[in-house]
Amino acid sequence: MTNSMTGFGREVRIVGDTVITVEIRSVNQRFLDISLKLPQAFSMFEDKIKKNVQRYFSRGRIEVFISISGQGFVKRDLQVDWNLFDQYITMFHKVQSRYDLADEVTIAMIPSLKEVVAVQEIDRETDELKDAILVSVENACQQVWDMRIIEGQALKVDMVTRIEKIEKIINMLGERRETVIIEYRQRIQNRIKSYTTEMLPDDSKIYHEIALLAEKGDITEEVTRLHSHLKQFRTAIEQEQVMGRKLEFILQEMLRETNTIGSKSNDALISEWVVTLKTEMEKLKEQILNVE
Repeated sequence: MTNSMTGFGREVRIVGDTVITVEIRSVNQRFLDISLKLPQAFSMFEDKIKKNVQRYFSRGRIEVFISISGQGFVKRDLQVDWNLFDQYITMFHKVQSRYDLADEVTIAMIPSLKEVVAVQEIDRETDELKDAILVSVENACQQVWDMRIIEGQALKVDMVTRIEKIEKIINMLGERRETVIIEYRQRIQNRIKSYTTEMLPDDSKIYHEIALLAEKGDITEEVTRLHSHLKQFRTAIEQEQVMGRKLEFILQEMLRETNTIGSKSNDALISEWVVTLKTEMEKLKEQILNVE
């Protein structure tokens, strides 16, 4: 199955007066990279959440955002450091007495003493919240998975179309190969005739040299290997497993054979087809980078 590495999922779940929101974004990346952001109070579930995500995905950068709001999650208490407060009051009275100040210590001054009075958040961890978070992650993962399947099918259609174009060009290269060899031999013979009248055109040494030169420009092996790679590519995209890296390797080998044909070519038409072939392969490469 051809899966894309791009997807998005969002799950909102309400437990009492607590709202749990999970968003998951997936983009292409060579290996699996999971980025998780969740409230500090639930950091102990990070490994569990990541393991659940790993059951769905094998490649790509997976960004998981979890937010929790509501009084069901956090209770706020006012904390007073009475010992420090007593010291402040004693210090105020000493300053007042020493400098004969008229101002009095008032209630309005208390909020400015941040070290004395503070709001502390006390987490309320319940099994119900824990289960709700894990279920929300599962549902969001499933949404991402479904989107990756849909986009993967579109990728597959595009890749098959490009493979068909590539195959047509390779077939043209194979058909052109024999013609090029004949034209090359004739060109060499004509050139030899123009330089000498003593050497006969059927001289065995001349034909031997022509054969050696023609062999250096022969692309039979490269064309044969390209057909083999195409067959492997088609087989790979029909497999029910992760295939992105395998497709990358096959395409890399196809580009290698194509470059060899280009370096061997002494024919303008073949050189032109090689450029077109490499262009189609580069477009194919862009699509493969999105395949899981």
